[in-house]
Parts: sequence; C-alpha cells; structure tokens
Amino acid sequence: MIVIAAFIIGAFLGWRRAGRLEGNRRDRLQYAAAFAVVFGIVGLFITVFIDRMA
Repeated sequence: MIVIAAFIIGAFLGWRRAGRLEGNRRDRLQYAAAFAVVFGIVGLFITVFIDRMA
C-alpha cells in the first residue's frame, strides 16, 4: 500500500516540478515517470523495513 501511494505522490510531484520549470507535456510526463519510479523504490524499502520490524 505504501508503494502505490508513494508511486502516485511521486508522479504528482514530478508533474508539478516540470510545470514550474515551464516544461511541455513530454517534459512533464518524463519528470512524472522518473519521480514515480524513485518514490516507488523508496516506498518499497520503507515497506520492507516496516515488515521486518514487526
């Protein structure tokens, strides 16, 4: 569940970041994809860490 939320939040933040840099639609999609992947991986590590602690 954390991975999915992190993926969606990352995509949203990447889209906003590219918009603030005045990027076109392809720039926004690229930023959204990159941020989503990074946030998804971080969310995966957090999920594994929480699972190991419990």
